[in-house]
Amino acid sequence: MNLTMELMPPAMLIRSAIAAVWLYEGLWCKVLGRLPEQGRIVEAVPFLGPSAGPAFLKALGVLESLVGVWVLSGWQPVWAAIFQTALLVGLNTNGLIFARKLIHDPGGMVVKNAALIVLMWVAAAQGSAAP
Repeated sequence: MNLTMELMPPAMLIRSAIAAVWLYEGLWCKVLGRLPEQGRIVEAVPFLGPSAGPAFLKALGVLESLVGVWVLSGWQPVWAAIFQTALLVGLNTNGLIFARKLIHDPGGMVVKNAALIVLMWVAAAQGSAAP
């Protein structure tokens, strides 16, 4: 085995880090409502608004929490990375289009999420290479 692979953290550690982000964002911030700013961002989307925004936010939180469980399971890692990438790009794009002024640090959000996407694909590569 080469040095690069010897230094690679265990797959479960990488999956746990990704899952923690999804569980924090989904369960803590959205389902439990611990980050009210996210509600205001969703309500700024024209086709959601204040009437549908809260229900959409809770449903999104449940979806994100389920994504965290999926990642943690290690099942279908490439499909998980594809789904996560599409979801994250979609959420970020809509947030920037409809609620840019409400996002504390739009540039920081993009940079952090780009790093998270790289980690998702590391997990996918590790999982698809596993026997």
